[in-house]
Amino acid sequence: MADPIIVTALLAAADFAWADGQRRAHFPPDRNRVPAHVTLFHHLPPSLLPELKIRLKQLCTGPAPRARLADILLLGQGVAYRIDSPDLVGLRADLADTFAGLLTPQDQAGFRPHLTIQNKVASNVARALADQLRADFRPRPLAIAGLAAWHYRGGPWEEAMAARFRG
Repeated sequence: MADPIIVTALLAAADFAWADGQRRAHFPPDRNRVPAHVTLFHHLPPSLLPELKIRLKQLCTGPAPRARLADILLLGQGVAYRIDSPDLVGLRADLADTFAGLLTPQDQAGFRPHLTIQNKVASNVARALADQLRADFRPRPLAIAGLAAWHYRGGPWEEAMAARFRG
């Protein structure tokens, strides 16, 4: 079976540096195999890659989606920042409509944009981090810089393509 494609939103440099630092600080080191990202699709068939490249590049000719970090999410065994971005939700919905018959149940289940900074830890460890982050959290803008597609090959992802917003 061919390796699936993952689609992500890319963060602008300053927000990426901050988010990746959060991830390095809080993610179990042996499980932190990919840099900070916002997943749009978890598992697309690799046969879609040629069309996906075209569509992502077309989407990036427009303006970057407006987004902001809105809250701290407790994921059970991890923690994420909830992202409020109707623009990103709409962009993802358009892509989901295009590839509707090819989506996995996980990718059909709806989209809650978030930035995971911790995962696969004991629930009490996750709860403690969420409480710690909530104490100082203030919503703030988050700059989305582009879109990317990645080959998932069991470990670190391999970039298939990336495009930056130009509008």
